[in-house]
Amino acid sequence: MDRKYRILLAKPGLDGHDRGVKVIAAALRDAGFEVIYTGLRQTSDQIVAAAVQEDVDAVGLSILSGAHMTLFPMIIDGLEKAGAEHILIFGGGIIADEDIAKLKKMGVGALFTPGASTQEIVDYLHDVLPKTQRENKMV
Repeated sequence: MDRKYRILLAKPGLDGHDRGVKVIAAALRDAGFEVIYTGLRQTSDQIVAAAVQEDVDAVGLSILSGAHMTLFPMIIDGLEKAGAEHILIFGGGIIADEDIAKLKKMGVGALFTPGASTQEIVDYLHDVLPKTQRENKMV
């Protein structure tokens, strides 16, 4: 990694289960990423504001509540309105395959479901972030 990428991790909505996102935060930190964890029960507006304020390279959402088809689009829309559509959005949780396909069409990057390893997430970010940074510089 040429530079330390900044990753914002968030738990949007009413979901109160944060053990998984904390494990991911530690794994990303140990892999050399700078990690900002916003905590539980964040609104989409709070997540967007934090992403812009912290000047992050990616936002990772952990959603176990089943509200992914509402929350991801709200955050995508918020980032676009804030002029921050260059920020990579990825996530994980309990997401049906057909919803994964729909979310990817909306612009969400990788979605990790239960059983995914932290190494898969680290490898994904190591692979995709340098590419998105090059694309953003070319625009």
